[in-house]
Amino acid sequence: MSPTYTAGSLVNARGREWVVLPESASGMLVLRPLGGGEDDVAAVFPAFEEVRPAQFAAPSPSDLGDQRAAGLLRTALRIGFRSGAGPFRALASIAVEPRAYQLVPLLMALRQRTVRLLISDDVGIGKTIEAGLIVKELLAQGEASRLAVLCSPSLAEQWQGELREKFGIDAELVLASTVSRLERGLELGQSLFDRHPFTIISTDFIKSTRHREDFVRHCPDLVVVDEAHTCVAADDAQGPATSSTSQLRYELLRRVAADEDRHLLLLTATPHSGKESAFRNLLGLVRPDLATVDLESPAGRARLAEHFVARKRADVRQYLTKEDGLADDSLVERTAFPSDRWTKDEPYKLTPAYRALLDDAIAYAADRVETAGLQGKREARIAWWSVIALLRSMVSSPAAAARTLETRSESAAARTAVEADALGAPLTRDSSDSDRLEGMDVAPGAAESEQGDPRLRELAARAAELYGPASDAKLKALTVHLKSLIADGYSPIVFCRYIPTAEYLATHLEKKLGAKTRIAAVTGTLSPQQRLERIEKLAAEDADDPAVRRVLIATDCLSEGVNLQHAFDAVIHYDLAWNPTRHDQREGRVDRYGQKRDQVRVITMFGEDNGIDGKVLEVLFAKHRQIKKDLGISVSVPDETASGVTDAVVEWLLLHGRQGTQEGLFDLDGHQGSLDRMEREWNSAAERERTSRSKYAQRAIHPEEVAREVTAVRAALGGSEEVRGFVLEALRDLDAQVRTATPTGRDGSGDFAAQVGGTPAGVRDSLAAVLGGRIVEEDREIPFRTSPAIGRGEAALVRTDPAVGALASYVLDSALDANTPGPRPARRCGVVTTDAVTIRTTLLLVRYRFHLTLPSRTGERQIVAEDARLLAFEGLPSRARWLNDDAASALLSARAATNTHEQLARNQITRTLDGLPELSGHITEYGVALAADLDASHRRVRKADTSDRAEIVRGLKVVPQEPADVLGVYVYLPQQPAAVSAPATSSASTVTGAEA
Repeated sequence: MSPTYTAGSLVNARGREWVVLPESASGMLVLRPLGGGEDDVAAVFPAFEEVRPAQFAAPSPSDLGDQRAAGLLRTALRIGFRSGAGPFRALASIAVEPRAYQLVPLLMALRQRTVRLLISDDVGIGKTIEAGLIVKELLAQGEASRLAVLCSPSLAEQWQGELREKFGIDAELVLASTVSRLERGLELGQSLFDRHPFTIISTDFIKSTRHREDFVRHCPDLVVVDEAHTCVAADDAQGPATSSTSQLRYELLRRVAADEDRHLLLLTATPHSGKESAFRNLLGLVRPDLATVDLESPAGRARLAEHFVARKRADVRQYLTKEDGLADDSLVERTAFPSDRWTKDEPYKLTPAYRALLDDAIAYAADRVETAGLQGKREARIAWWSVIALLRSMVSSPAAAARTLETRSESAAARTAVEADALGAPLTRDSSDSDRLEGMDVAPGAAESEQGDPRLRELAARAAELYGPASDAKLKALTVHLKSLIADGYSPIVFCRYIPTAEYLATHLEKKLGAKTRIAAVTGTLSPQQRLERIEKLAAEDADDPAVRRVLIATDCLSEGVNLQHAFDAVIHYDLAWNPTRHDQREGRVDRYGQKRDQVRVITMFGEDNGIDGKVLEVLFAKHRQIKKDLGISVSVPDETASGVTDAVVEWLLLHGRQGTQEGLFDLDGHQGSLDRMEREWNSAAERERTSRSKYAQRAIHPEEVAREVTAVRAALGGSEEVRGFVLEALRDLDAQVRTATPTGRDGSGDFAAQVGGTPAGVRDSLAAVLGGRIVEEDREIPFRTSPAIGRGEAALVRTDPAVGALASYVLDSALDANTPGPRPARRCGVVTTDAVTIRTTLLLVRYRFHLTLPSRTGERQIVAEDARLLAFEGLPSRARWLNDDAASALLSARAATNTHEQLARNQITRTLDGLPELSGHITEYGVALAADLDASHRRVRKADTSDRAEIVRGLKVVPQEPADVLGVYVYLPQQPAAVSAPATSSASTVTGAEA
């Protein structure tokens, strides 16, 4: 009869040692290899395979390592952990090291039975990371099993990449372009949302009735909504831009949120969008009672704080400081956001030929609007949108003007005035709530028929003659600004309104900016995936040459969501948007966390004599900037308010032509009402935002609570610098050729490269399995990147990268097996003579295993988790004086001051190994105390302050598995006076600093 094995016990099978998992059943053992992850779990049947109890052997005194052995072995062990024993089950298995402030939403989530959060941190703080942490944790804990992310189609690929590269979640894209392929693979009656547990869904796709109903019926238990403000509308919202799409999405989310057991994360940097009712509707999706809660009362604000987090950069630039209520600054975390943007408005004046063309275009537009006004409301609205399209394209570029003049207006097909507005508004206005930027960068068209107007054809021909810097002063001015930025070392993005303008600039700037400048254009003519590929190609071109600069010319298809801060550091607004929020969105692509520049430069170009730009800048942008200066964040102007102002500008221009362009708009009769209304509504929106940031600021989680958990996480898992240092040392010790391994990497990034052809066969085989056989066989350079976004044949310096894992596994296995041929970076024993101690001190590397009983909505889960700890004592084992954890960790930095006599080293380590039984009591006590700390940490993180949440911690239990495993024993001897110290030679009778 085969023995019975309890969960957590060690067994030997298939030539290696395993941990028995709680999922084991009678006749079948579910096993995980020591130090392995969930992907390594295997089922073994003792009736058919040999399984025997495993006893973890003590280290051998004849196998001594050098001064770095303990640190390398500990890191190799910790890299192998894929689920720590602490309350954050997922942090060990993600490829990103979150900032401390990014743990706040996660802590808020873990205190809720059903997670409902509105995450409204400022642009660039990292809402995607914050959402990803919650998603990964809920999946790891079994609180959720399926995921759907709703986002703009232009951001779907980026979401897919972020989830895959940083969180190990492979999600399927559900887009208009992929749905046919996905549905072909379904079984009869099967929903694609059941077939694919993790999906990223285009908000455009989900609008159709069939797909919307299918999604609601088979909706996953965890839903993330990006740019959530686009999914609600104010109760008094008017106009075609808000009535249809936002309402459809709002109704969809109301049905999704109606399931009280569904987790829901709403992400937006602009929760108000200028309207109180829209904010209330958004809160109502989180919890229905929040839509009507009294936010003026302390109780109401406290209720909101449980579900709402909104922070500015200034709130987290320095975090966990004495100002945050901590005792000292020992845990302070400084996040390198760029400082305030360097901004400048740069005017240009039209050339005489261009000025004459614009004058004639304005005269034509005025005639057309006047004539259409006599023909009926439909005709008037068609003419209005055609005129706006004509004027906006005219001040954009001659290429956009020519294309617009030759193209039929979208609104010309309208049958009613309302339909004309619905067709014309999206293409000619810059809505801050535009949920769909796809197709919005095409030249909008000004003609009312396919044949066109003779006057328009004549204007188009004249526009085509103005191509180039000789006649286009705007292009000439751009060239000057670009050369100045490039000379200062910047790589800018030039944002345009229209595709023809972007293509025109790319053509005329080619070879005008110097031999070391690379140029590319990205517009809506490319698919979202093609856009990312073109950007990556531009960023990678001549990446080894620090003198190379890059210029990206883009339309607003890149103005939302796409992260460009790693390759670009300046923005030029070539075309002035008619809503300041659009400029914030553009600038937010580079001015965000991860930007290496301390100062991002922003240049706004405007035509001081074209009659349009100056007025928009004077009215809308001046107010926007003042509010931002006062509050420290941007506040969106309500779309209808911005439209009212720009309509007034156009009306004024058509009425006055170019005469009196120096007049202040505020001095003009007939338009003061629009300006007064803008002032009132924008001030009101700013005041609501001010109130939100002060009264409703995140207070549910105190920084001291975050500090406590950050300390625990760092103690258990280490950090990115530890991983980088481990990989470097291990590769060198294994005879790899490492190139450009400066403290921060050749280019300041921390990257380096290695050739592994000279390493042991076991290393080469392991790396070939994850990087590709040819790369290893041909001894190509393997780039090791600090960024988790890597290409084929590259490795990321994160604990979850397969190449890093393979290297750690080899270092650990070779340390445990003294018969491993070739170099072995880590050993289980060592003796070091050092000036870091004044008395004989011993460091133990101990692996603990714990049985965790974790309550969840679906019942209790039994988990076996591992933890590695350093224990140190002074003196002999029989009279050990135990040191604290900080003192133990400090020994890893001790360096050999002189050589240690080989026989002395063996005697010292043997003496300690013989005394291990005398240490077992303290090692066990430490494990019990650690289990108690872990239990308290789990309860603290899941703190339940109301009876309806008591089940979050009811039944929680952490029990240590005995005995713990002593993996390493390292003795540190104090340096003796020179007269009696061992000679610093490399004779056979000594152990050198490289060996001891």
